[in-house]
Amino acid sequence: MQPNYVALAIVVAYMAALGLLTSIVQRSVTSTTTFTSGTTDSGVPAVLVGLMLMSEFIGTSASVGTAQEAYVFGISAAWNIIALGAGFLFYAWFLAGKYKTSGHNTISGVFADVYGPATKAATSLVMIFALQIVAVALYAGGGAILSVLLAVDRTLATVICGVAAVLYVFVGGMKSVVYTNVIHSLMKYIGISIALYFGLTRVGGLAQLHARLPGEMFSWTHVGLSQIFAWFIAGIGATFSTQYVIQAINTVETPQKARTASFSAALLLVPFGIATALIGMCSQVLSPGIKSINAFSALIADMNGPMAGVVAAGLAASLFGTIAAISVSTATLLYRDFYVRFVKAEDDKGRSLVFVRVTTIIVGLLPIVLAIYTPNVLQMTFLAKAIRASLSVLVLLVFYAPWLGTSGGALVSIIVSMVTTIAWFLMGNPFGIDNAYVALAIPPVVMVGSSVLAWLRTGQAFGTRPGQEPR
Repeated sequence: MQPNYVALAIVVAYMAALGLLTSIVQRSVTSTTTFTSGTTDSGVPAVLVGLMLMSEFIGTSASVGTAQEAYVFGISAAWNIIALGAGFLFYAWFLAGKYKTSGHNTISGVFADVYGPATKAATSLVMIFALQIVAVALYAGGGAILSVLLAVDRTLATVICGVAAVLYVFVGGMKSVVYTNVIHSLMKYIGISIALYFGLTRVGGLAQLHARLPGEMFSWTHVGLSQIFAWFIAGIGATFSTQYVIQAINTVETPQKARTASFSAALLLVPFGIATALIGMCSQVLSPGIKSINAFSALIADMNGPMAGVVAAGLAASLFGTIAAISVSTATLLYRDFYVRFVKAEDDKGRSLVFVRVTTIIVGLLPIVLAIYTPNVLQMTFLAKAIRASLSVLVLLVFYAPWLGTSGGALVSIIVSMVTTIAWFLMGNPFGIDNAYVALAIPPVVMVGSSVLAWLRTGQAFGTRPGQEPR
């Protein structure tokens, strides 16, 4: 394997151009408010926010991970991204407007209004942990691609990916994320389209792909109905409760524009999922017997320099676009829920902005070590989504049934859901039950149980939290 210097040069040039745009945008970033929310007097167009949301959810973990899964299970792997599209549809109908009118740009702030301040720190920690897992999967996928371009082992490539992503991200904050991720979105589509065209051309067309693969590889249920439903639970849950979704929605001016942004993201995700699955299937025909995590990179290795460069630039866009959102979102949570609360320096704009920017670098670097040892990108991605799915249940209760449960029940639900979901994952999903089902089941059980206990203890009407008048 030889380094592909032409492809690498294209990727470097692309990232340098985006870095220049970021440096221009950052001139208007003079406060933590601008850095963490990206808001301006005129707001951000809803379609651009929709492109950004789509871009944030299809990082290298989605691109490389879906191709990896499709290498083994065929077209049914596309459901993991289609599920995200369904999530954004439900988000548009039920939550986009409510989040916008809540006045918060952190999920912990929304919870604190209903369940009290005790849930704030717990929610932030769970969200930060989940986002760090996503970053692990992103770096692992990016390392798999970069190792082909540089002709180095995946460990070194993963480290380079992580460091480069962090250096690129921290300057402009959420404001630069909005605009650069629009470009990233277009680049991802171009890269995926070229990769699919190349793969199908090498195979001999869609008919030849069908002829050269077993029939079950074209079954939409080959991966298993249980797995598909788990993807929907995790995908919908992730869109309902992910920190950078809330921050992105807050960059538009009205609830209606928030819904438009969500619908736009949903429509863009479906074709991307199908195309990425087909790429993995082409790789199965062209490179049988390789490690599944190399399904996408093996295809790039067969391309000429310019073509490989454009595809790799699209995958670099996947990495940098999502890691930007993750790093800024994590820094926002640490700033609002810990720095402001304990340091109490919100009025010191200079120190606050320094804290957010330094934190952005730190949280971007931490996942690199775990990324080196990640064998299955998609599994790690959906563990993070399952953890967020447990929070999505509480999100629905906050907006539609605030009377159900108690503040203590919410706190217990957050902690127990995270610990149990992770433990279930580490045990290999016993009894064939995916960890996403565990994450979904625990919060309603705990919240109903806490309401019953409160009712038995106080005699207050069921459907009223202690200390509140019956509704």
